[in-house]
Amino acid sequence: MTAQKPRSMLREASHQIIAGGSAGLVEICLMHPLDVVKTRFQIQRGSSDPNSYKSLGDCFRTIFRNEGIFGFYKGILPPIVAETPKRAVKFFTFEQYKKLLNLTPLSPGVALSVAGLGAGLTEAVVVNPFEVVKVSLQANRDAFKEQPSSFAQARRIIKMDGFGRKGLNKGLTSTLGRHGVFNMIYFGFYFNVKDAIPTSPDPTLEFLRKFTIGLVSGTISSCVNIPFDVAKSRIQGPQPVPGEIKYRTCFQTMALVYREEGYLALYKGLVPKIMRLGPGGAVMLLVYEYVSGWLQRNW
Repeated sequence: MTAQKPRSMLREASHQIIAGGSAGLVEICLMHPLDVVKTRFQIQRGSSDPNSYKSLGDCFRTIFRNEGIFGFYKGILPPIVAETPKRAVKFFTFEQYKKLLNLTPLSPGVALSVAGLGAGLTEAVVVNPFEVVKVSLQANRDAFKEQPSSFAQARRIIKMDGFGRKGLNKGLTSTLGRHGVFNMIYFGFYFNVKDAIPTSPDPTLEFLRKFTIGLVSGTISSCVNIPFDVAKSRIQGPQPVPGEIKYRTCFQTMALVYREEGYLALYKGLVPKIMRLGPGGAVMLLVYEYVSGWLQRNW
């Protein structure tokens, strides 16, 4: 009995890590162009910005015309490199927090949301350096072949600003807020609603049931956490005046954007974000569940 238990726990952890990594890889490959568009909207500073995009369609057309099809995949290497450990951490820690919280007096519904919050905060710490590199590459409007590689950009950031809050860990508080809030709603909503709606014996209908719940979950989470996302993009992206730090901290940046550009500026990039993380959130949860189920049956 004692010899079997560690092997069983190791196998369970392996399932969660492999399934989580697979979910992240599939999602990023499908949805990255929308992340580039979202970041471009978030870093522009209103209609006074000479490089301002007029609409979502104008942004797609301008990037394609000036930067080519690969312009939509700028900054994809950091998320791909980060995505397997990032999503593995996200889903693995969610399962572990969920187990721990089951031992507390919290109701199952609240425990799922708190477990999601814990998973999001843990994920944010892992992913923030990759986000700094990704956003700096996505903000670059040069043709794809002219931009620096992900590794060259990371080396440049480290050389200029180091690993700390001015360098590779710039915008960490905003990233913590973005991931913590998103995952608290994402996991809490998905698993609570999924348990409340009866399963279907028809595999197609069951797939659609899970996809729809995941889509709504990702959409609601995106709407709630986007002010943190805008703050993160402003802090990690290029500053308005080179050499002068305008956007310093999470809440200072939110207040500054609100004061200078209005309330709606805190929701810049919401449409491409929803377009990405609505279906993307559904894809992640479905890939995770189906890969996890396959591993449990076959390994």
